[in-house]
Amino acid sequence: MVPEAPLEQTEHGLVPQGEGWFVLNLREARWYVSDDRPAFADVEGDTEFGQLGFHVSVLQPGQPLSMYHWEADQEGFLVLSGEAVAVVEGEERPLRAWDYLHCPPDTRHVLVGAGERPCVLIAVGARDKSMAEDESWGGYPVDAAAARLGASVEAETHDPEVAYAHVTRRQPTRYRPDWLG
Repeated sequence: MVPEAPLEQTEHGLVPQGEGWFVLNLREARWYVSDDRPAFADVEGDTEFGQLGFHVSVLQPGQPLSMYHWEADQEGFLVLSGEAVAVVEGEERPLRAWDYLHCPPDTRHVLVGAGERPCVLIAVGARDKSMAEDESWGGYPVDAAAARLGASVEAETHDPEVAYAHVTRRQPTRYRPDWLG
């Protein structure tokens, strides 16, 4: 029998503790945010899920979800509200509410908020190969289309610290009502 994981109340919201099942309302969860990166709900707590990464993110117009990258595992993105632009293998595609983007392993991609209001999306990704400590997890290639949207590295790298050196590290915070509506 799988036990229920406890939820700990912190100054920034509820945080799952340890392994096990749980129910967590995102309006009560701990979130992470910075001025130049999207806000995201922390559904994993201090224990990363071993098989499946899951994030709910809020992108402001013009704000990249990540840097243009590829991973050794598949990823998927479902736009819940608002608009975004996906750059996939160097090609731009508009996304709107209920559009789903599937990225098989090794697909180069990034999403950037678009339109007049925030874009709320779910991002999921397998964690079989992408949790590797070496360069086999994936990488950040240079891409002209992503660069026009402010979402490309200047020089190819496999190091996330290098790829994100120009942005502010996210800090924990409480949910803001303007994120999910």
